[in-house]
Amino acid sequence: MDFVNILIVTGASLLFLAIVFIPIEKAFPAKAKQKILRPRWVLDLCYFLGQYLLWSSLVLKAINFFANWYDTQISYEFKTIISNQPIWLQSIEVILLSDFLIYWAHRLQHKNDFLWRFHKVHHTAETLDWLAAHREHPLDSIYTVGIINLPAILLGFNLEALTILVAFRGIWAIYIHSNVRLNIGFIKKVIGSPDLHHWHHDKERDRGNYANISPLMDILFGTYVCPNHEPEHFGIKEKFPNTYIGQMLKPILPEKISSKINFLQNEK
Repeated sequence: MDFVNILIVTGASLLFLAIVFIPIEKAFPAKAKQKILRPRWVLDLCYFLGQYLLWSSLVLKAINFFANWYDTQISYEFKTIISNQPIWLQSIEVILLSDFLIYWAHRLQHKNDFLWRFHKVHHTAETLDWLAAHREHPLDSIYTVGIINLPAILLGFNLEALTILVAFRGIWAIYIHSNVRLNIGFIKKVIGSPDLHHWHHDKERDRGNYANISPLMDILFGTYVCPNHEPEHFGIKEKFPNTYIGQMLKPILPEKISSKINFLQNEK
């Protein structure tokens, strides 16, 4: 795909998401006074454009490299057994396995200081909506997307056959960050909801709610958090750049170097 087509796809995707999510956020707001053009929306737009124009291809190349290497290690007989399963069964297996793995991988991102230095970029968002979902460091994306797709890769699933599931996960990630609060009762203990993920973005680094689609892992392992109100503040307690370039560079540079670079000093 040439750059012009990538620009068209990027613009169309931005327009589509805005048309879908802005009305939902206005109809069922978690924070009613929140504006569409809220603080730092330009920064999150930079992340959106960065993902579509720069980093998505890097992430996919990294995942495909590992998948192609591992594919040569799997026996033909095993791949045949997997591919002969009904697609609905493959989807269930991938959801359950990937939810289990991403729960522990995500929880580790909050526990381990090295992983946290990349993952906290995502948590610097002080306002949550559909656009804020795209605030993510590309190295953190490789880690997250890799873990999510690891079960399919290890078991030899045909990723092309699971395209709908992959697309659903992408839309779901945007939805749970949106400024939406819906009273769906006990159902959110099965499929999750934005209010659960909003509490994950509370300023406390280890608040809870690490699961991806279903919160069953959080319930099972004691990290389920569900107050009947929104968190007072989102973000992180640490000082961190509030520019796109600063947030890209700070996690990968030694602290002594990053603290001396002028464009990293625009901190909160």
